[in-house]
Amino acid sequence: MLAGCQSYEPRPLDAAAHRDAWHARTLEAGSIRGFLERMDRDLTGQVGEFDPTDGLSLGEGQLVALVFNPGLRLARLHGGQAAATAEHASLWADPKLSVSALRITESVPDRWVVTPGLTFSIPISGRLAAEQGLADATYRAAEHRTLEAEWAVWDAVRRAWFEWSAARLRVEETERLIDALDTLVRTTSQLAESGELPRTEASLFLVEQAQRKNGLRRLRGDVAVVEYQLLAHMGLAPDAPVTLLPSLALPPENAVVGGAPAVPRAMIGERNPSLARLRAEYEVAEQALRREIAKQYPDLTLGPQYETDAGQSRVGLMGGIPLPFLNANRQAIAEARVGREIARAALETEYESLAGRWVAAAVRAEALAGQRAEIEAVLVPLVDRQLEDALQLIQLGEGTSLVLLESLTRAHQTKRELIETRLAEALARASLEYLTGPFIPERPSDAKQETP
Repeated sequence: MLAGCQSYEPRPLDAAAHRDAWHARTLEAGSIRGFLERMDRDLTGQVGEFDPTDGLSLGEGQLVALVFNPGLRLARLHGGQAAATAEHASLWADPKLSVSALRITESVPDRWVVTPGLTFSIPISGRLAAEQGLADATYRAAEHRTLEAEWAVWDAVRRAWFEWSAARLRVEETERLIDALDTLVRTTSQLAESGELPRTEASLFLVEQAQRKNGLRRLRGDVAVVEYQLLAHMGLAPDAPVTLLPSLALPPENAVVGGAPAVPRAMIGERNPSLARLRAEYEVAEQALRREIAKQYPDLTLGPQYETDAGQSRVGLMGGIPLPFLNANRQAIAEARVGREIARAALETEYESLAGRWVAAAVRAEALAGQRAEIEAVLVPLVDRQLEDALQLIQLGEGTSLVLLESLTRAHQTKRELIETRLAEALARASLEYLTGPFIPERPSDAKQETP
């Protein structure tokens, strides 16, 4: 019997080995794709070929995060724990071997009374089936929690990528302004030296240049901070030799009817991972109630018994069963019923919240799209033309340096506003896609099963 028992083997931590492995992680296309295929994740179909040799794109970064993100590693391990529970949930209890030995104190020929027994706990109420159903439902809920975590990481990488790309654009636009100011500072300084321009006006260009250079330091720091956050999302070390490719590409727009967003109730209900997880948790609550009801009918205890008494042997059966009329598991059943109602309310209220948030995100995205279009079509051409006119007047000797400085800063401000608007619109579109849920294409195997 003892040969079937398992033995304990310690597995001590090795922080140095983990640190070395973390820093040595490589983005080999074969290993990344192979890991994702083993997981059978549908999100991978939303990205084309994985080729990090020319730099890491947004989609490729999302795939890397699915593989190496530390939070997803824990979520999958918890899912494995639930799978182990489900695998061994419906096992019978081990039989119980008992021995009773009594010695008669009086003087008799055979003074020992020995009673060995072997009892089995026999589930006659369907409790084991209910236990298995609960374990299976718990495992499915853990799987949905993992999928929900993967979708959240997918969205977090995208949002951080947009933030990083916008931060780079802010730096580039500020560098262009500083380059233009460098030329104007030299020109205005020469004019001030020759007495053709007041020193007070020339110093304004110098002050503007110093302020922009000072602000550029913070902007470059912002780029570095967001880049390190991106690497953390992807599970890579801060010094990982990875080249990131900026992108502010807008996710596809969701359905719009008559100029106003139509709430995609069916899409949210079918695709949103949070709702899928809550439906799985409701099934857990159902199975928990089923188990508690089954537990009010106790197991039957039955087994053979042998006894020797005063030299006489007896063979028979020993059994027993508790009578469920005082306790009958009433407390656990009542708690499970309330737990089921809580799970139902959690699903229904989450759907209501998601529908409202989707509409708000759609309205925001539509407003930002209109604002961005107007900036690109109206404001940017206006400030560019104003700057060109101011430069021409200065060259003809008819304009003032203050007008040129104002035109230059207005052009920079407008382009910065365009960057912020495009970022806000991209984040709003990303929110719409996140709230709706991932698009899961029909698998060929599923299509074959549905073919008559």
